[in-house]
Amino acid sequence: MTTPTTLGAGEARTRLHDLTVIDVRTPGEFAGGHVPGALNIPLDQVQRALPDIRRAAEHGDVLVVCASGARSEKACRMLADHGVATATLSGGTGAWAADGHDLHRPEGSARAVWGMERQVRFTAGTVVLLGLLLGVLAHPAFQILSAGIAAGLVFSALTNTCGMAAMLARLPHNRPRVADLDATLAELRNR
Repeated sequence: MTTPTTLGAGEARTRLHDLTVIDVRTPGEFAGGHVPGALNIPLDQVQRALPDIRRAAEHGDVLVVCASGARSEKACRMLADHGVATATLSGGTGAWAADGHDLHRPEGSARAVWGMERQVRFTAGTVVLLGLLLGVLAHPAFQILSAGIAAGLVFSALTNTCGMAAMLARLPHNRPRVADLDATLAELRNR
């Protein structure tokens, strides 16, 4: 099994012209700003893109990017399980921007989509408040909603996974259009 390496933002910036950069965030997050030249292949589509990513890795280094590094590490482990050597950007696009490097925002991407972490925080907070409110106004049993979300957040932290993010990633604004993903895979094949 191949183990992924980690590149800091500065090193990745100097090697950008030699790297195939794959951003595994949702299309909405990607449109909000990404490493220049990155291709958007959401985490749940990496398996579908495996043959094209493997081919790209045979011709040069592949850097996998997400918002903070957690999803890209997961993608790197998944790819390593299939014998594809990759690297991940330490700290993700957050570290890239914090280092003073520009994020590319495509024209026509004025519609702001929240990042996945922000979507999870909003959804969790809303469900907790709803559970508490219904527990006071309707029946105390509704407070189980709040307890369930709290337990889910603890589990998420302990396992470094997030079931809520996986569910939110399936919403239409977080899914790639088939034509967009096909175009991205075609561009990856042509590199």
